[in-house]
Amino acid sequence: MKPAEVAAVQARVAAAKPKIVQFLRELCAIPSMESKIGPVGERAAAEMRGLKFDEVRFDKMGNILGRIGSGARTIVFDSHIDTVGIGDPSAWGWDPFAGKVEDGVLYARGACDEKGSTPGMIYGMAIARDLGLLEGWTAYYFGNMEEWCDGIACNTFVEVDPGVRPDFVVIGEPTRMLVYRGHKGRLEMKVTARGRSAHAASNHLGDNAIYKLLPIIEAIKNMEPQLGDHEFLGHGKITVSDMHVKTPSINAVPDEATIFIDRRMTFGETKAAVLAQIEACIPVAVRDSVKLAELFYDDPSYTGYVFPVEKYFPAWAFPEDHPLVQAGQAARGVIGLAAAPASKWNFSTNGIYWAGKAGIPSIGFGPGDEVTAHTVNDSVSLADVVKATEFYAVLASQIPL
Repeated sequence: MKPAEVAAVQARVAAAKPKIVQFLRELCAIPSMESKIGPVGERAAAEMRGLKFDEVRFDKMGNILGRIGSGARTIVFDSHIDTVGIGDPSAWGWDPFAGKVEDGVLYARGACDEKGSTPGMIYGMAIARDLGLLEGWTAYYFGNMEEWCDGIACNTFVEVDPGVRPDFVVIGEPTRMLVYRGHKGRLEMKVTARGRSAHAASNHLGDNAIYKLLPIIEAIKNMEPQLGDHEFLGHGKITVSDMHVKTPSINAVPDEATIFIDRRMTFGETKAAVLAQIEACIPVAVRDSVKLAELFYDDPSYTGYVFPVEKYFPAWAFPEDHPLVQAGQAARGVIGLAAAPASKWNFSTNGIYWAGKAGIPSIGFGPGDEVTAHTVNDSVSLADVVKATEFYAVLASQIPL
């Protein structure tokens, strides 16, 4: 880009700073837990209409879409606008929705994960259009639900509504203002043990389902050193993340118990091999009453729409020299950010569909640090929120033809 073009982008962003910051605060003030993003989507829609996007609407699932242009190449700016809950309200030192600003940092639920990227994406797209930086492009802002099932919204974007397979995707999850190019995958599973109930006073007549799971839990606890490793994505991880028990009463032997397993997969690990690892943890003596199963997501969205998917999410990464990764690095340089190697997330994002399943070139760029996500310190630097707007505005111009 020519210096004058960069200066024009930065002047537009600087002029819009108060609106960008206020927009973010209003987004965070609207609760959007449990994938109920209707009201916060309406707020984003109002901003896009005010900025004269060519199309603004909700899709069938209830995600919010905003489109600029109708060019031959398509880029999607992906930001999930749902959040996790707030947990114990007394653990917060401030209202988690009204938030607080301290030393230039906004503390609020969703500030980091991931409403912090939404204002920059929406304003960045509008500024890019106004300055002629989206010529030949169709650009979408995609504000979606992600927390309870990564990638499900992206499935619907490509396969159902609007039924568009983009050429490139930018994921706005927090990246500390670096370009990210991948992360581990995940397989979610459950192991269910069935036993026989009896009164606790006569427990010798029962068959305790919980006890059947204990050696499996112990094996999983000690499994991690044996898992795969990769020089970029890192080591595989495994966690028993939940347990449900069915029992006639707290004075009875439980006749069913289920553990849920979160298995983070690195490159070189296959779904079949991961399932086999867990099967091997089940003692031979109880295999007739203890069963392993993959988890499946078929919960309806807040609009009632159901898109069933298995809870298997492939690992993905693009090399440093991939054209989109290089374009992201060039965009950082154009807006004056110091050179730094591309990195990766420790957690999972919608990239598991865009890149992992669909193979669509994708990168991450967003304000915030994932270490504050899902915590009472959920936060983002407002200066970075504004600066990220410049990145989103110039990125398309850096992608080679």
